[in-house]
Amino acid sequence: MKNVRLAIVGATGLVGRTVLKVLEEKKLPISEYVLFASAKSAGKKVHFMEKEYTVQELTETSFDSGFDFAIFSAGGSTSKKYAPIAASKGCIVVDNSSAFRMDPEVPLVVPEVNPEEIQNNHGIIANPNCSTIQAVVALKPLDDKYKIKRIVYATYQAVSGAGRNGVMDLENGIKNYITDKAYSNIDFSSIGKSSYELTKFNYPIFSNCLPHIDVFLENGYTKEEEKMINETRKILKRPDLKITATTVRVPVFNSHSEAINVEFEKDFEMEDLVKTLSTAPGIIIEDNFVEKPIYPLAINASGHDEVFVGRIRRDESVASGVNLWVVADNIRKGAASNAVQIIEKML
Repeated sequence: MKNVRLAIVGATGLVGRTVLKVLEEKKLPISEYVLFASAKSAGKKVHFMEKEYTVQELTETSFDSGFDFAIFSAGGSTSKKYAPIAASKGCIVVDNSSAFRMDPEVPLVVPEVNPEEIQNNHGIIANPNCSTIQAVVALKPLDDKYKIKRIVYATYQAVSGAGRNGVMDLENGIKNYITDKAYSNIDFSSIGKSSYELTKFNYPIFSNCLPHIDVFLENGYTKEEEKMINETRKILKRPDLKITATTVRVPVFNSHSEAINVEFEKDFEMEDLVKTLSTAPGIIIEDNFVEKPIYPLAINASGHDEVFVGRIRRDESVASGVNLWVVADNIRKGAASNAVQIIEKML
């Protein structure tokens, strides 16, 4: 077997470090790893695969030595500049940014949903947005069987999706909160409003929900909402599918939760629908309210690659609709693991 070389770009970031962790777990048949980051992080030592690696600065000549694959997790501007360079040298890039997702020449891949698209790459494969990934894992088997007519997304997204600074804002809010008062004496109007520097969000995330992820567009939607709508259509190959979305940042450290309302063209039996989901790849059903209530929780999804689905119930306001509660680790399945799974499929 030939030697396989894999570059990890953005190796010191939140997603990059998770990529390394997933690679350690999977032990793919890769002969050599090279870790890249910005000039600021170059020279850092990273313990990986029982070895110590020195992080190298990413430059325009970094891929001259020849790589088979690269995973990019360093942001859109880095991907736009360096991914085409890597691809021109014969390297297949799996990109975690939004830079190429809607490019018609670039496949947008979730291995459980559309693995056949991997072979259509011209050197770059795009990883979808984290909130889109977990949604389409649950929606694809239902679309195949009942044909989706309309989707309504409402997301509850963890601060880890906003990077280190997002996590820091929540941590600082917690540290700033004075807990030595009796519950009956708490002034709820002041919680989360004490003065501390925000590094990511416009408003405090502690004890708060922010219906604002990414920038606002002229139509009043945010770019995150637009991403979910357009990426779902591309992955499901349903360009005219009716979709709307509201994306919200919540004071949870990790794992995104989503309330998804789906209306179908065809009718369904609930037992058959649940069976369709439970037998689909990458899904774990957690749905019981008869005895002890069981449903997907963000805290339990963290550290896992599966998508958890529960609160499955008929939408009685339409002829053929269902409500789902979908939870997944946004840093693993929503980014790192999905990218590694794509490499695994190619190997």
